[in-house]
Amino acid sequence: MSNNYAIIMAGGVGTRFWPMSTTQHPKQFLDVLGAGETLIQQTFKRLLKICPPENIFVVTSISYEKLVKEQLPKLPKANILCEPARKNTAPCIIYASYKIHKLNPNAVTIVAPSDHLIKKEDTYVKAMKACIKKASNEDCLVTLGIKPTRPDTGYGYIQFKESDKDEKDKRIYKVKTFTEKPDHDMAKFFVESGDFLWNSGIFIWSTKSILKAVETHDPELANVFKEGNNVYNTPKEKDFITRAYNTCKNISIDYSVMEKASNVYVRSSIIGWSDLGTWGSIYGHIEKDKKQNAVIGKNVMVYDSKNCIVHVPKDKLVVLQGLEDYIVVESDNILMICKKADEQQIRNFVNDVKVNKGEKFV
Repeated sequence: MSNNYAIIMAGGVGTRFWPMSTTQHPKQFLDVLGAGETLIQQTFKRLLKICPPENIFVVTSISYEKLVKEQLPKLPKANILCEPARKNTAPCIIYASYKIHKLNPNAVTIVAPSDHLIKKEDTYVKAMKACIKKASNEDCLVTLGIKPTRPDTGYGYIQFKESDKDEKDKRIYKVKTFTEKPDHDMAKFFVESGDFLWNSGIFIWSTKSILKAVETHDPELANVFKEGNNVYNTPKEKDFITRAYNTCKNISIDYSVMEKASNVYVRSSIIGWSDLGTWGSIYGHIEKDKKQNAVIGKNVMVYDSKNCIVHVPKDKLVVLQGLEDYIVVESDNILMICKKADEQQIRNFVNDVKVNKGEKFV
């Protein structure tokens, strides 16, 4: 395990989970499922089965450094990498990869979002170990693909084909194409074809391979962070990163590297995965009553209502009557009631609240 590392990406705001998720306290630091642990705590705990705590790094906003320290007491403080600005996934991954590579040139890293749900953890660990083995022995970039269960338009898709190598793990395939969130007809075609997987946003590679790939396919971004090679893991790192983030572009790792590289592989997995991107996405993961209402809250009384999501503080008495297919959420004196079918409007609600009622509510 000494060469196994992990990078947890924890800088997002999670606007679609408003009003629980706010700029000051985003969803990765919340127990959105009422499980007794926040999402980042679950992610960290899961990765401890693969990496020692000193080999796990969390990349987050400067604003959330205190939250990370509070919620992950086993994580060394030096392993909290603070971004001075949000610049998407590529800069945070490349920054952490250069830093880790300087510590250990033989490092193999798992890159994982901090806010995903994985129910089948033993299967997940098995999949990770298979990917780590491949990434340790080859110059390749591996991503975890999720076998789709429905034509979901909220996920990206990965088309795969037979591997060009003799894979010991027969669930590993060569990536043919990446497709961003498709419309329903296209998603239906993808699922029916049988050669597409959901893009989980979880990656496995050696630092040697990802740095080689970014230097080849996005030299502009690579050069920004490569300049810090002589200051990583020194007191000068913080000032360098502030300057680097002022100049680097905002780009995802998919656009920067993955869609351009030819040595990309995917492992097909069934791990009980969800990216928990919206209130609707958590509906399937909460225990329901006889009328299919998913309720988190100790004092909720529901009458003549069905197919609703209710998430309120445990000490709040809430009485609902006559609702169907609604989201009801209360947090920090903010109450939101919204049709499930219209939850994509939540981002608009947040923007309107910011303009009309002020930053303190978002």
